[in-house]
Amino acid sequence: MRLSAIFIRVVAFGLAAAGSVAAAQLTVATVENRSVEAVQQTLVENGHDWAEVLGDGLQVILEGTAPTEAVRFRAISAAGGVVDASRVIDNLSVVDQADFEPPQFKIEILRNDSGVSLIGLIPADTNRDLLARQITRIAGGQNVTDLLESGDYPMPENWRAAVDFALDALELLPRSKISVTAERVTVSGISDSAVEKRRLEAALARSRPDGVRLALEISAPRPVISPFTARFILDEEGARFDACAADTAEARDAILYAATSAGLIGQVNCTLALGAPSQDWGEAVTQAITALHDLGGGTVTVADTDIVLVAKPGTDQSSFDDIVGALDNALPEVFALNAELPALPDDSAEGPPQFTATLSPEGLVQLRGRIPDDMTNMVAENFATAKFGQRNITMRTRVADGLPVGWSVRVLAGIEALSELSNGSVIVEPEKIAIRGNTGNENAAGDISRLLIEKLGETADFELNVTYVESLDPIAGLPTPEQCIAQIKVVTEARKITFDPGSASITAAAQPIIDDIAEVLRLCGDLQIRVAGYTDSQGREEMNLRLSQDRADAVLTALRNRRVPVSTFEAVGYGIADPIADNATEEGREANRRIEFSLILPEDETVDAEAETDETLTEDLVSEDETQQDSPDSSDGD
Repeated sequence: MRLSAIFIRVVAFGLAAAGSVAAAQLTVATVENRSVEAVQQTLVENGHDWAEVLGDGLQVILEGTAPTEAVRFRAISAAGGVVDASRVIDNLSVVDQADFEPPQFKIEILRNDSGVSLIGLIPADTNRDLLARQITRIAGGQNVTDLLESGDYPMPENWRAAVDFALDALELLPRSKISVTAERVTVSGISDSAVEKRRLEAALARSRPDGVRLALEISAPRPVISPFTARFILDEEGARFDACAADTAEARDAILYAATSAGLIGQVNCTLALGAPSQDWGEAVTQAITALHDLGGGTVTVADTDIVLVAKPGTDQSSFDDIVGALDNALPEVFALNAELPALPDDSAEGPPQFTATLSPEGLVQLRGRIPDDMTNMVAENFATAKFGQRNITMRTRVADGLPVGWSVRVLAGIEALSELSNGSVIVEPEKIAIRGNTGNENAAGDISRLLIEKLGETADFELNVTYVESLDPIAGLPTPEQCIAQIKVVTEARKITFDPGSASITAAAQPIIDDIAEVLRLCGDLQIRVAGYTDSQGREEMNLRLSQDRADAVLTALRNRRVPVSTFEAVGYGIADPIADNATEEGREANRRIEFSLILPEDETVDAEAETDETLTEDLVSEDETQQDSPDSSDGD
């Protein structure tokens, strides 16, 4: 009895153990199957249907061939997100990379007030240290974020030229985004003004390397105009704008359509600007121009919210009243209309008093005509001197009585208007001011109109005949690289840069020469220029080579300190190479101690350039101590 009880307990325990093992095996199998199914489903959903999932107990085994190493890593990460990463066994392989084309190397550069950031893929052969130094210098102490990756593939043919060009553009544009590939550089940026925008576009287009396409998208902030002005004239000479401003593109289109309907022919520069007094500006100007056309002629001036309409003398009074009344009722609420119908001129009246100011193309200014008193005469002369600089001011004015009230203000306004021209004349009369001349500023007519309205009021009557001449435009008239080198030669023809003996320190006497060279280069835009240093044959060759390099570097640094964009310049020291005179004489040695400014030309032009002596400017470096005896151990005869 006792034995049977023990046997029963043993059998029961064995059966329980067997059941536990079976349950454990079933649980493991269930977990394994569910894990495999879940991982397989996740991989398919993430586009990794090339991978096969196997189960081995609690382990999940991945097998298959990934197209790239990155895809393999993403597949493993996806599996690790379903089961514990320690349970994932990586049996994946990667397709042989030799079967794939090299990736496209590309850099995205962003520069703003926070610093410079770079992201993209570059060739492994890229000099990362040099690139980092260049970016750090351009950032000027701001933060630099370098997220560039490298790929061990051959460097594309134009890669270095494209990157160098992109860095030049980055230095010119403090707020920009630049995309670089070996074939194309895309530059998007913001300039400070429309003039600066045009200068940057010209500079970048000029320095674009061969074989690299350039896409430019430089924007300029809209100017702020005050008073916000539009002035339209319709007379026997035709329809024209003296000034035109709009706050939106839609308003500009509406204004120009109304002007064209009134008889305007040709293109008009209607400036998009800030400062409009009302969102209804375009509607008000359009209605005013249409009313002027209905009257048959005259002048309408819209300055901020004031509208002055002056009809053509002889206009029928009834028609004038009807059209003006309709306009006054149709205008947006904030605009105020002042309409005038001038009387026909009296043919028996004597000619009005006049004041005339003329500006010649050479910059000579002549003032003549009537002035109310000696004080006004002196003020007019001083004002002209301040506006036109130290040019020859010729006074042929005379003091006369009986001049209209406000004559002095009209005279000074006329002189200021003349300063907006490159050459021309201003005729001031009691009822009218006539301004004629040439300018290199496309917006000069609008600027003059706003000036006269501000000084003389919205009812001021003036006539503008201002012609834009492209050759007078300081941007359109930028000299060619060859002309820039020739200008430097003219500036330095009779003067020489001097250095302290045996050093690369530019003397104080030579600073004005550097100033003049810098002034020329600032007007030339971005050029690729080589500043080359040479010495005479005195002293050791390696010391001369080092001294020539130091002096070329010193000239480059001096230009940089004068805010000349020198990112495309290079300084090279050649030591005793290429003498231009006999080193056996002191005069020859002095001639050989020199700096040469020359254009950096593409390799295929180098041979031709060496045959042309007018492509290179030689600027002599003089020996500061002409009485010092040349010593065999001295460097450069200093």
